[in-house]
Amino acid sequence: MLAVQAIPILSDNYAWLLRDAATGAVAIVDPAEAGPVAAAIDAAGGRLDLILLTHHHADHVAGTDTIRDRYGARVVGAAADAHRLPRLDRAVAEGDRVALGGSEALVLETPGHTRGHIAYVFADPAVLLCGDTLFSLGCGRLFEGTAAEMFSSLRKFDTLPDDTQVCCGHEYTESNARFARHADPDNAALAAYAEGVRARRAAGQATVPSRLADERACNPFLRAPDVATLANLRARKDRF
Repeated sequence: MLAVQAIPILSDNYAWLLRDAATGAVAIVDPAEAGPVAAAIDAAGGRLDLILLTHHHADHVAGTDTIRDRYGARVVGAAADAHRLPRLDRAVAEGDRVALGGSEALVLETPGHTRGHIAYVFADPAVLLCGDTLFSLGCGRLFEGTAAEMFSSLRKFDTLPDDTQVCCGHEYTESNARFARHADPDNAALAAYAEGVRARRAAGQATVPSRLADERACNPFLRAPDVATLANLRARKDRF
């Protein structure tokens, strides 16, 4: 069984602290800011076995070397991006599996936001660590990839169960909700979800992890039926 904790960092990012209950093994996902990440690790017992990286952007990896040096953790990231990530102890690709104690993550290659982006999927409980590929009510900007790549990446999540926790890299949900309501004004489930998001943010609460079932019902990018629709949505969101 895997325990998951969101760690707010920078202005609107999240790192994710993972702990395997059976063994006590601990991982951190995308430690861009060393101070709050180290504080969370220390509060959880001071153990860190793995650092899991989703992509090369500094707001996801900048604290990696400091955290590695402090705890002696091994760093895992995409083989395709090894040349622009912090030094990797293990370079992974689609279909590889990463053990964290008794838990195991499947690696998915999810290009679109960046060419070397990857996601990690755990099964017990179902957890998707998707970086900047999928956000609650949104998806990542196409900085390096294409709409076709992003569409293909999002489709890789289709087989995951509805109760999957979507652990994305940013607190973007409230702003994403405004565009989603604009793009899909007749979606009653989205209207209700957006109101819940507004209330949580007004109370200073996080909106993630979200449930994949809610993203399937409400997220216009995940609901896009084809590449052209996704491309149109992404272009409109970029101008919104």
